[in-house]
Parts: sequence; structure tokens; C-alpha cells
Amino acid sequence: MRPFLTLLIFLALVAAAALTGMTYLPGAWYEALVKPDWTPPNWLFPPVWTVLYIMIAVAGWLVFEKEGFRQALIVWVISLQINAAWSVLMFKEHQIALAAANIVALLVSIVIFISLTWKTNRLASLLFVPYLVWVSYATALNIAIWQLNPGQPA
Repeated sequence: MRPFLTLLIFLALVAAAALTGMTYLPGAWYEALVKPDWTPPNWLFPPVWTVLYIMIAVAGWLVFEKEGFRQALIVWVISLQINAAWSVLMFKEHQIALAAANIVALLVSIVIFISLTWKTNRLASLLFVPYLVWVSYATALNIAIWQLNPGQPA
């Protein structure tokens, strides 16, 4: 029963981070920005992030169950906080450059998590690979939007 309860805690932690993204939606400001042609439609983000958030929660839970609160899980927690901060920076504060710096930090934290868990918890590492791919794409998109909108706050 304990593993199931801890999984629920990890799902709740990730849901709290996801709630930040749901609180600060793109809105009219984002719609008015110049975006590259390869920008995905807005409807794609919720299903992609739902799947990713579940995978993030399971990865954190797997690490916790095997190692407890150690280095990899600390990186997982920091990564989740960086993730939640991005929506605030981009959609609430309209700080494209700070959001770009934030997402680069997120990308680094994802790579660190994968490298820390690769030998000890391969499944947790593999669950973060789609997250790495999506955030790599999102990083390129964030930087492109920043470059295409030089008059926006930096």
C-alpha cells in the first residue's frame, strides 16, 4: 500500500507544478507575438504535457522508492520548480529572455537527472527522455520567439 500512496504524492506534486501552467495561459499577448512557422498549435500542449507530467511523476517516484531522497531526487525537485517557473516568466511576466534562460536551466536539470539515474534506475532515465526531447524543442521555440520579438521585455 505504501508504494501506491507515495506514487499519489508524486502525482500530486507534479499536478501542483502543472497547475501553474494552467493558471498562466498564453493569452492575447502570446498570440500577438511573431512565432516561427514550426510553432505547434496551442491545442497540442495540454495533451503532450499531461503525458509528460505523468512520466515525470513516475520517474520521481521510481527514484524515491529505490534510493530515497538523495541526489537524483533533489535534482528532480529542482527540475519541477524550474518547470513551474517557466509559465510565470513567459505568460504572466512576459519576460521572453528570462523564460529562455529558465528553460535552458530546465534542459540542464533534465540531462543531469538522466545522467544520475542511468545506471541506478534505467526506467526513470528513460521516462525522462521524451521530456528531454520536448523541452529541447520548447527551448528552441522560446529562443526563436525571443529573437523574432526584439521589442519585447528582456
